[in-house]
Amino acid sequence: MHKGVRINDEIQAKELRVLLEGGDNLGVLPRNEALAKALEFGLDLVEISPTANPPVAKIVDFGKWQYQEQKKRKEVKAKTHIQETKNIQVKIGTGEHDLELKAGMASRFLADGHRVKVDLYLRGRAKYMDKRFLRDRLDRVLKFITEEYRIIDDVKPGPKGLTVTIERIKK
Repeated sequence: MHKGVRINDEIQAKELRVLLEGGDNLGVLPRNEALAKALEFGLDLVEISPTANPPVAKIVDFGKWQYQEQKKRKEVKAKTHIQETKNIQVKIGTGEHDLELKAGMASRFLADGHRVKVDLYLRGRAKYMDKRFLRDRLDRVLKFITEEYRIIDDVKPGPKGLTVTIERIKK
């Protein structure tokens, strides 16, 4: 068996709906007759839809068919993009230069198509400081980000401080 695909003598169904390479339908044929037709063309009988009633088989060159299927799977895989959420953490006392570096990292993440979660890490008494002051500290980081972005998850208090999630605006 070839990775879940039955060909020629491996096919067990008594009757099959048989298709030609171009898509022409030969109708429902007994298995032996379908195998004889495939032999007549010098090709293979490949079961493409075993769960159908009756199962569907195609008369094709198996190697060529396998290559085409593999190509289709690769194309589908290439089109899917997994979006990660990257984290950036800053503290209240983080200097301007360090903020620029962190914002640069955030910009690169956004350019790569990832979401970015910016955390303002608060320790001890800092957790009880004025909310507007803390929000301004978080906005300082966002100001340095060069990519165009939108805020998905507005500023929320988290277990270790304030958090905001952003993503790139798709053009």
